[in-house]
Amino acid sequence: MITMQWFFGEQDLDDVYTLRRTVFIEEQGVSEKDEYEGDDGGCIHTVLYVDDAPVATGRIKITKEDYVIGRVATLAAHRGKGFGRAVMQALVKACCIMGGERQILHAQLHARKFYENLGFTAYGDEFDEAGIPHICMEHHGWPEGSCAHAAG
Repeated sequence: MITMQWFFGEQDLDDVYTLRRTVFIEEQGVSEKDEYEGDDGGCIHTVLYVDDAPVATGRIKITKEDYVIGRVATLAAHRGKGFGRAVMQALVKACCIMGGERQILHAQLHARKFYENLGFTAYGDEFDEAGIPHICMEHHGWPEGSCAHAAG
């Protein structure tokens, strides 16, 4: 069975941290300092579970100007099954419901096509983040139209 759970603040983030440690720190070599930058308490997190096992995660950080989607990760054994896409769709929908008509993210260059297939558009120059090449991307509204559609 596939389920998704939401987490707010710093409580109950064990599954979030386990997924991010596996994907970002162990697999991609990101330092703990870069991965756990201290923003998690002010974010909204989601975890996708398959048979009660966490397999994918992502978060929303709301700033003064933007709804920033980030820390999207899927365990290697579960990639290509649509779980990352499901997490992203849930994050975009949540942003829309909260009034975030524009969502932004910092995409690792190897994942750019994944985000483009979800309606994100790259802007600006490539940059280094935690030793990995990235590009800024933005998304407006919801795939079916405006964010108002997502709330309905």
